[in-house]
Amino acid sequence: MLRDKFNSAMKEAMRSKDRRRLSTIRLIMAAVKDRDISVRTESDSKVGDSEIIDILSKMVKQRNDSIKAYQDAGRLELAKQEADEIDIIQEFLPRQLDEQEIEVAVKNAIEKTSASGLKDIGKIMASLKGDYTGQMDFAKASAMAKGLLS
Repeated sequence: MLRDKFNSAMKEAMRSKDRRRLSTIRLIMAAVKDRDISVRTESDSKVGDSEIIDILSKMVKQRNDSIKAYQDAGRLELAKQEADEIDIIQEFLPRQLDEQEIEVAVKNAIEKTSASGLKDIGKIMASLKGDYTGQMDFAKASAMAKGLLS
């Protein structure tokens, strides 16, 4: 379970006195705890690993956006800090698919959903999100699907 990995990684970061790693893992745990609180309605439910992977993916995307902004502003030290955080967060994510693997997955999803035109993009993306959560850039996959269907 990812929560156990976070706790182990945090303890290791404390032992090795790696401040950047420790603060990033604490940010991850805070984001997960925040989501736990938001879904806690009538039961003591906690979010599962798939939703934690979604949280981590969003954190990576936010940091990529920040890197662009910092680079445009000439704040390279802050961009480096964000890149370091991305590296730490990605340790907990499943391996990302490369461009060729994404293309194969998109072609399989098109066959699986019997998609015939651009109107079926939603079906394809739903299929991909179900099978490859946290493993691919869905914007790239959507663009590939549109290219293959048009």
